[in-house]
Amino acid sequence: MSTRIGTVFGQELRQARRNLWVILATAVLGLFALALALFGAGQGSGLKVDVLTLTAVSLATLSVYLIPLIALLMSYDSISGEVERGSLALTFATPVRRWEVFVGKLLAQTVAVCVAILIAFGTVGFLIGFLAEISRDGVLAWLRLMLSAGGLGAIFVGIGLMLSALTGRTARAAAAAVGVWLLLVVLYDVALLGAIMAAGEGIFATHVFPWLVIANPADAFRLYNLAMIDAAPVAGIDGLSQTLPFPPVAALAALGLWLVATIAIGSARTKRIVP
Repeated sequence: MSTRIGTVFGQELRQARRNLWVILATAVLGLFALALALFGAGQGSGLKVDVLTLTAVSLATLSVYLIPLIALLMSYDSISGEVERGSLALTFATPVRRWEVFVGKLLAQTVAVCVAILIAFGTVGFLIGFLAEISRDGVLAWLRLMLSAGGLGAIFVGIGLMLSALTGRTARAAAAAVGVWLLLVVLYDVALLGAIMAAGEGIFATHVFPWLVIANPADAFRLYNLAMIDAAPVAGIDGLSQTLPFPPVAALAALGLWLVATIAIGSARTKRIVP
């Protein structure tokens, strides 16, 4: 990490520490994880799966909704807000390169999201291990969930920063962030389910549909975690995780491509901002 990126990172991280979104995100993630753990404790004996594994399966689905929303809310005004306040012009007047500003902000806000995930999921995972019987597979599933959740958070932090740079205004960035969340997290799956029902059995269902699913970062995260758990009780679009025509690592590759794309587009747009 260059000194200039480190300076931006440190400044942004100090702001994130004072941001109530970090505290709220930790509390929300922790409460939902705890609720799912309590529910899993009542279901584990019937399914012959340990509580930690069941909770990981449930969180792999729930996190698709919560983590992108939290990441977008943390990042959507990071650049546009500074443009409106005039502070970005002061930053650009220093020797720091504009792409370094984008990367420094991305790293700092990703750390903030990851800290919220680590505290929330780590605490609940420890409680489950202390109060219930767990397995090695359950521990591995939990660790994969935490690590991949951090990657999902990084992608949507990047998307939020990219939208902030593209719009240049906080109100427009907020509207764009909500629209992207609805599109990628809600409407995309609805459209795919409608398409598969209309197409029925055939080439689309077996060769096209799976790739369209992992083209969405939220779905790629969910399918990767579910595909790595053999005993995962799933249904609907999540059932695809048990019949993937490609290895689960392809979903991770899709997440990596999304992260690279958001950094490239966001950095390019930041270079063109007139503060």
